[in-house]
Amino acid sequence: MGEPQVASEQQQLVQIINYSRHILGTDRSGHDFFHVQRVAKLAERIEASEQTGQRLVILAAAYLHDVVDDKVVTDSMAAHQQLSDYLNHIGVNAAQITAIFEIIDHMSFSDNLEHSQALSQAGQVVQDADRMDAIGAIGIARVFTYGGRHQRVLYDPDIAPRTQLTKATYRNEQGTTINHFYEKLLLIKDQLNTETAKQLATVRQQVMLDFLAEFKQEWSGEA
Repeated sequence: MGEPQVASEQQQLVQIINYSRHILGTDRSGHDFFHVQRVAKLAERIEASEQTGQRLVILAAAYLHDVVDDKVVTDSMAAHQQLSDYLNHIGVNAAQITAIFEIIDHMSFSDNLEHSQALSQAGQVVQDADRMDAIGAIGIARVFTYGGRHQRVLYDPDIAPRTQLTKATYRNEQGTTINHFYEKLLLIKDQLNTETAKQLATVRQQVMLDFLAEFKQEWSGEA
């Protein structure tokens, strides 16, 4: 890629956004560029309250957290190296690159199932923003998009939600789309890090609870 560029933080961010758009623009699993845009906006909103002083790291991690995810790319290790090379090329300094990877490599729900990963304050902001986009009306839409993409059973009342999940069972065992609310989405509100995110999550949690109540009434023919 040649010598690192000399660019302002805002110019670096524009280039990071373009990189994310290029990688995620064709995704159809609910982890597309629109998703990371929403995460970035939520992260900025949370950062305004938390005042971490890490705006570039937070927004970079928000836009880039899915470009190396094995749910999206076929070779996660190669994607890591490509991203590292790119960040170096556009002049992001070594400490910031390390901070970005520390966030995107440890923030996911599956990586925190068996033990909680330690995240910086900036990482907690990005993790909260990403998890917020998994709940509420958007979360409902995304879970059905993902379930359809992976041919999950919509609902089977004889299949109970899974408990004591490990990363391996979470990723490899096939659950139902409705059970995913109980296995993950409804748990998110109580796992958020920041007070700002916890406040925002209250309304989104109720949206999901209302949806599930209506869904089960209609499923049983009671509504």
